[in-house]
Amino acid sequence: MPIIRYAKIVMALCLAAFCLLVAFDNLADYGTNYLFVQHVMSMDTTYPGNALMYRSVTNPVLWNLCYWLIIAGEAVAGILFLAGAIRLWQVRNASGAVFNAAKGLVVAGALVAFLLWFFGFMVIAGEWYAMWQSGTWNGQDAAFRFYVTVLAVLIFVNQPDGDFVALRPELAQDNKKPAPAKKAAAPKRTPARRRTDKGRRRTDTE
Repeated sequence: MPIIRYAKIVMALCLAAFCLLVAFDNLADYGTNYLFVQHVMSMDTTYPGNALMYRSVTNPVLWNLCYWLIIAGEAVAGILFLAGAIRLWQVRNASGAVFNAAKGLVVAGALVAFLLWFFGFMVIAGEWYAMWQSGTWNGQDAAFRFYVTVLAVLIFVNQPDGDFVALRPELAQDNKKPAPAKKAAAPKRTPARRRTDKGRRRTDTE
């Protein structure tokens, strides 16, 4: 069905818009989320005296490096989603095999986004830096919403698409053409009656 293909394209575009907007916001308002990275990596709002404090990082250079990696991941994911949506739009009327093969960029974008918000925020920030202990600088809930949405779109987009006949104007006109009229059957020819000569026979009188 064409609507399923259009839905996949629109969902990929929505993810692209989200990722690119988040990356832009972090650049335009650099200081706000930089504080988030600083507090998470320094672990200064975790439980006092916890045994994981040896993992804390207090070097501003590493804070900035980590923050730039986050922004780069968001931008790359957004670009891949956008390129994938454009590619799917280009082959929206192609065969199922061609459309399925064009999903690679969307899958790549989902992979980058999953690595960013699951591995980056849940594994590294949440567990390694014990972000779950912080009541003020805890981004696990937001990250969970992000990567679950990405996974849901990925599962839907990755469902195989079959072939369908595109409704093009020329095809529609062909469908409106009346069927050619059948030729009328030629009348059966009946054999002509044999004419018999019932006249008088000629006799030779000579």
